[in-house]
Amino acid sequence: MKKFNAIFKEASPVIAMIHLDALPGTPAYQNNWQSIADKALLELEIYQKAGVDAIIIENMHDLPYLNKDIGPEIIACMTVVAQQISHQCSLPIGIQILSSANQAALAVAKAAQLQFIRSEGFVFGHLADEGWINSDAGHLLRYRKSIDADHIAVFTDIKKKHSAHAMTADIDIVETAKAASYFLSDGLIITGMSTGKEAPIDAIHAIKQECTSPVIVGSGLTYDNLPHYLDKADALIVGSYFKVGGYWANALSYDRTAAFMEKARKLRS
Repeated sequence: MKKFNAIFKEASPVIAMIHLDALPGTPAYQNNWQSIADKALLELEIYQKAGVDAIIIENMHDLPYLNKDIGPEIIACMTVVAQQISHQCSLPIGIQILSSANQAALAVAKAAQLQFIRSEGFVFGHLADEGWINSDAGHLLRYRKSIDADHIAVFTDIKKKHSAHAMTADIDIVETAKAASYFLSDGLIITGMSTGKEAPIDAIHAIKQECTSPVIVGSGLTYDNLPHYLDKADALIVGSYFKVGGYWANALSYDRTAAFMEKARKLRS
């Protein structure tokens, strides 16, 4: 909780996602590197005007994702964009590099002076779209120590979405969260089964009863269900709802974002 409280000043902060367009070397890349960076800065401007509390950068369009070994070109490009964003933003900023490139995300966060990362596969292995994902809490936190980045928080997905957890079916989401908290997670991210799907409120309540780590809702938030989550979670990550039509791949909507944030501020007050 100490790192979390040092990063966020608002109660139940809303963390908005910047989904970078496909980066160089990926199948959907359009030979448009400069426009990728320009679009990210434009989205930052929209988010700041709408009043979000924090930003997280993600290479969501780099389909299909690689398993951890994402290539130096992705690390380099994300570092450049992250640094440009950090120079124009006083909000807390985090990063996630798909898929499960958690050490790379820490390296980028260190270089660009970001405050947190989102980590997949922190505890217990699982089967994802990209194949088997081994847990990496021990290696990741030792790597964080080795690069003098202990100030960077590691927020960790619990029972990761878009994944099969048959191998750990006898370990429920609460026990998984307890293991992550015991392994020094700085925040537990709870999601629905896939992007845009609501996180289970009963699981959030149960995890908060058992764990001291902050609980973060990581998917499925909307204008309508915001009141159900705001007083139950320590933070909210919002991506899809802020886009036109509520679909993650569409353009960012200022009106949807501003209305959501206005409601969040009223509820928090």
